[in-house]
Amino acid sequence: MTFTSQPLEYVIHIALSGAAVEEDSEDSEVLPVLSTDDSPVVVVMGVSGTGKSTVGGLLAGRLGVPYAEADEFHSADNIAKMASGQPLDDTDRAPWLDAIGAWAHERAGTGGVVSCSALKRAYRDRLRAAEPRLFFVHLTGDRDLIAARLAGRKDHFMPTSLLDSQLAALEPLQDDEPGVALSVDAAPETLTEQAAAALCRPQAA
Repeated sequence: MTFTSQPLEYVIHIALSGAAVEEDSEDSEVLPVLSTDDSPVVVVMGVSGTGKSTVGGLLAGRLGVPYAEADEFHSADNIAKMASGQPLDDTDRAPWLDAIGAWAHERAGTGGVVSCSALKRAYRDRLRAAEPRLFFVHLTGDRDLIAARLAGRKDHFMPTSLLDSQLAALEPLQDDEPGVALSVDAAPETLTEQAAAALCRPQAA
């Protein structure tokens, strides 16, 4: 199915109401406009190297909402620690998660997309404490593929050596967490459309 570039209040209609999709003559989604009070914030999550920033930016453009890059919420100390090859601990991450949660809360009702590793359930719960209606898009992939992508990145503080510690800490989305897992074997544009389609599917209560 081809998806048109609809604003978020179109795209999220199914996820919120479970209403049937109506298709136009071009086989594109045509969904009723809802109030922007119904627009959630999407968190694009996963380990470094999965393309969170790329997909997050594309998805924000696809939905017509603002995008925020998680790295911008890190303190200088956190960035220096990671750049030196040391993984962050929960104490390091707490103010970072709170800053992302505050941004998400500010966007509640009008929508937004933010990238955030959100590796552990506890981290996602902390984000949801700030904004309960978050939808998570988990980008997953083979370790060797992700490592190759990390090795090819330029001008980024995250070293490839930290990938294994992130994979060890990773706790995939659980059944009671609104979201979807997508394989990064697909192109970013395909992942963007898959994420937008997931937002249209009713979530389990």
